[in-house]
Amino acid sequence: MSSLQINNIRKSYGEIETLKSVDISLESGEFLVLLGSSGCGKSTLLNIIAGLAEASSGDILIGGCSVLGVHPKDRDIAMVFQSYALYPNLTVRRNIGFGLEMRKVPVHERDKAVNEAAKLLQIEPLLDRKPAQLSGGQRQRVAIGRALVRKPEVFLFDEPLSNLDAKLRMEMRTELKRLHQVLNTTVVYVTHDQIEAMTLATRIAVMRDGRIEQLGTPAEIYDRPATLYVATFVGVPPMNLLRVTVKNGALAVDGADAQMPLPTSLNNAFGEGQKLILGIRPEALSLTGSGSMITAHCDVSELTGPELVVTASVGTQNVTASLPPRSALARGDEVRLFFDQETVHLFNSETGLRYG
Repeated sequence: MSSLQINNIRKSYGEIETLKSVDISLESGEFLVLLGSSGCGKSTLLNIIAGLAEASSGDILIGGCSVLGVHPKDRDIAMVFQSYALYPNLTVRRNIGFGLEMRKVPVHERDKAVNEAAKLLQIEPLLDRKPAQLSGGQRQRVAIGRALVRKPEVFLFDEPLSNLDAKLRMEMRTELKRLHQVLNTTVVYVTHDQIEAMTLATRIAVMRDGRIEQLGTPAEIYDRPATLYVATFVGVPPMNLLRVTVKNGALAVDGADAQMPLPTSLNNAFGEGQKLILGIRPEALSLTGSGSMITAHCDVSELTGPELVVTASVGTQNVTASLPPRSALARGDEVRLFFDQETVHLFNSETGLRYG
């Protein structure tokens, strides 16, 4: 069993608390992504799981057994870092098998494990090259291969694709997804890139200031963000947020002559004059429809290829809409944006928590 439990982990440096009661339970074979901006505590948590840092309190269990106080080499984990950390004087073959060599694994077993990993990673023709003769993507495959031959209970990845260009990142994301489907091993993966998180994870933990803001599947995180932070951090372009006020059972957009009905499920949830934050995804807005509608004025339109991203003003506030690529819109044009009222998200304007 390669289950992983993180129980009430805290980490402090003097009076500065970097992790604040983190709890996560993973079943065997899950792919967890720790997602957040720099300084949120995600790499610190990964290092505690790996044994490279000590928790101030709490416990880590791998396969049901506590590993606190256990040396990193004895935790049955393998880690892939942002830097490839390959030995420049060794061939790819020896780089992949170096850990096994240090553990005195017999040569024939070591060679078999290296060849299996190379085949899985599609780097068999590269085994006799040195790292300097490899591209960035090939070096990262070698680093992953070095982890694979360990056959660990848990794989740990610390922003492994950050040093690659956009095209290689996309290719390596696909490779990592394929590897996980083949190996079905528990993975904890750290990144600040929400595209990586959405495409790779079976579950995402969005972290902020040492806490887990929301833990859920990619669909749950995207479709039902628990807080304003999650709503704006996950999604490209990010979710639109409009300040609104409850008036006569409807939502009036602050600073604009626009109103929309409340979602049916929240019809009686708010009092007259209550201030809320309304969220709606850019792709939920369209130029045609029969649902709710707001009128805006086009400020900027950006053609990305598959879509036209339009930023428009609604009174004193802005909205972004992802529209069909051949939509004819110019600066100053009035545009009517339609949306289904059930795609609207409402948040508490003070706490940032989602309603419903």
